[in-house]
Amino acid sequence: MSHPAEPALPAETSTLTARAILFDMDGTLVDSTAIVEQVWSEFADRYGLDFDEILRTSHGVQAGDTVRRYAPAGADFEALTAELGEMERSRTDGVIALPGAAAVLAALPDEAIALVTSADSILAGIRMEAAGLAMPSTAVTAESVTRGKPHPEGYLKAAALLGADPADVVVFEDAPAGIAAARAAGMRTVVVGKAGGELEPGMWRIPDYTAVTVTAVKDDDGGHLLTLTL
Repeated sequence: MSHPAEPALPAETSTLTARAILFDMDGTLVDSTAIVEQVWSEFADRYGLDFDEILRTSHGVQAGDTVRRYAPAGADFEALTAELGEMERSRTDGVIALPGAAAVLAALPDEAIALVTSADSILAGIRMEAAGLAMPSTAVTAESVTRGKPHPEGYLKAAALLGADPADVVVFEDAPAGIAAARAAGMRTVVVGKAGGELEPGMWRIPDYTAVTVTAVKDDDGGHLLTLTL
C-alpha cells in the first residue's frame, strides 16, 4: 500500500539587519574564474611553478602580493604585476554576474553599499561592466589601501566611508582571505559558494543570490535600515 508523499518542508532562512552592506567582487558578484585561471596558469608555466598552489592562495588577494610570494628572486615584481594586470584587463570572455546579483544590487540604496575588492579600479570597472552590474559609488580597490586582504583595512575603510559602525555591517565574500578580512573587521559575513571553509558564529552561507531578498527603509537621520533574508 502506497502512502502519500510528505510535504516538503520550507528551507531554513535567516534574516539579518544592517546599516551598510559591503561586497567583494570576483567570486562574490562576478564569476571571472576562467580569466583568473588563464592568467595565473601562464604565470606558473613561465616560471615552472605549482599552478594549483598559486590558485589556492591567490584568490581574494592582491595580484602584487601573489607575485612577490611566488616570483623567483631577482624578478621585477612591479613590472610583472603590471603585465599580469594588463592581461586581466584585456580579457572579458566568460565574465558573468552570479545568479541574482544584479537584482540584489538594484534593490539596495547606493549610499548604503560599497565594493571592496583586491582588483584595481580599472579592472573592477571592466569586470563589473562586462558582467552587466552597476558599480557602487563607493568602491575600495587595491590602490585605496596600504594593506590588502586578509588585512581588514579595506572593509574598515568602506564602513567609514559609508558612516557605518562595523557591527552594523554585513559583508558578502567568497575567498578565505576576504572572509578573514571581514571577520577581523568585526563584521558579520555571508559566504558565497563553497570555498570559505567552516562557518563560525556570525557567518552564513548562500550558493548565489537567487533566494536572497532585501528591503531598505530610510531612517529619520537619512540613513537606511537594511533587511536581508537569506
